[in-house]
Amino acid sequence: MPVPRRNLVIAGGLVVAGGLAGWQFWPRQAPAQSSPATTPPSPPAASTATPPPAAPTATTDPRLGERGSGNAAAPKVVTEFFSLTCSHCASFHNEVWPQVKAQLVETGQIRMVWRDFPLDQLGLAAAAVGRTLSADRYEGYISALFATQNRWAFTRGIDNKEEVFRIAALAGMTRATFDEAWGDETLHRGILELRLRAEREFNVQATPTFVFGNRPVSGAITFERFVQEIAR
Repeated sequence: MPVPRRNLVIAGGLVVAGGLAGWQFWPRQAPAQSSPATTPPSPPAASTATPPPAAPTATTDPRLGERGSGNAAAPKVVTEFFSLTCSHCASFHNEVWPQVKAQLVETGQIRMVWRDFPLDQLGLAAAAVGRTLSADRYEGYISALFATQNRWAFTRGIDNKEEVFRIAALAGMTRATFDEAWGDETLHRGILELRLRAEREFNVQATPTFVFGNRPVSGAITFERFVQEIAR
């Protein structure tokens, strides 16, 4: 069945929608009116609810480690923040990335690093599946999703999950592993925490956003513009 495109809600009240994020504090219960009673009210009972565990990090969960292409010792690093359901991201990967890879990455001039910035629940679940694959199969997976994005992400009435599974299966993922990753709330929280970090560090608010060194550039860019930004 199709996956609904709901807002992304992070524990603590963060609501993420449409590529923008903001803190929303749920309204507190209005204080009761003053009572003429002379006996002070009893203190509220201590909460017995167990707080949610801390979101995983790359240190505690290797699935959140760096994903990229190119020599780790390359003189320059370019980081792309992307969502698998972003059409502009798909345009870059389908039309520009092959040139970047052939002329800049494979020649040792840059290393390209990919960081998830999911825009909706479908993009988040698909990102979690990619993170569960081994690092050497990650690029092929996201490239296949971008190449077929119109079908698995936007075709009406399609079973989004099954379409993503077909691609994950081509990358060697089993059905059981796929289902676990698709619904892994702990991994999802870790990915969303990385998104929050991108907002704090680089003020990322749209996809794709490329960071050349420490300088963010938003929007789909041409190969010529990409080269110009590297040279700056």
